[in-house]
Amino acid sequence: MKKVSKIDLIKILEQELNYKRFVHTLSVAGTAASLAMCYGADLEKAEMAGLLHDCAKCIDVRKMQRLCEKAGLEVSPYERNSSSLLHSKAGSVLAAEKYGYDDPDMLNAIRYHTTGRPGMSLLEKIIFVSDYIEPGRYSAKNLPLIRKMAFSDIDEALLKILYDTLIYLNSTGNTVDPMTQKTYEYYKRLDEEKNIYD
Repeated sequence: MKKVSKIDLIKILEQELNYKRFVHTLSVAGTAASLAMCYGADLEKAEMAGLLHDCAKCIDVRKMQRLCEKAGLEVSPYERNSSSLLHSKAGSVLAAEKYGYDDPDMLNAIRYHTTGRPGMSLLEKIIFVSDYIEPGRYSAKNLPLIRKMAFSDIDEALLKILYDTLIYLNSTGNTVDPMTQKTYEYYKRLDEEKNIYD
């Protein structure tokens, strides 16, 4: 399938997302492009993954379930009825099947932008961090610090985001997806090992 061009994709997303989500999407794409320039990642992939990361956000959760099932993606009990979790996996399916972006690294960046995963690629980290720090975000704790970290040590920023997310979810009584916990523990261990050998 031919890839939908950036301009055409932006036009489609403007129609398919609500206004707030569309503005957020543009901001994530811009932030991802900036981080890609900072770390020498593929600029086009980062920008396009940023544009596509929430492409399924405004569809019905039952349609998200069907998209994932049809594509053979395993859906955990935590994800099944949660559009805030499931849209990531459904979005990776739409990115490939509807928009023609089948690069595995891009699809993983879309798929794991909400929970993260152990062993993330640079592109996956860029999309995960960009989603959290884009200029339209303002309510998360420690944002000024994390924004600064993001452009000096993306792994440090990633770990801080995961930690703050877990603290927030636990304090509000929201369900914590086990993948988020697993990702935090993985990067915490790496950070501790790095500090031992520094």
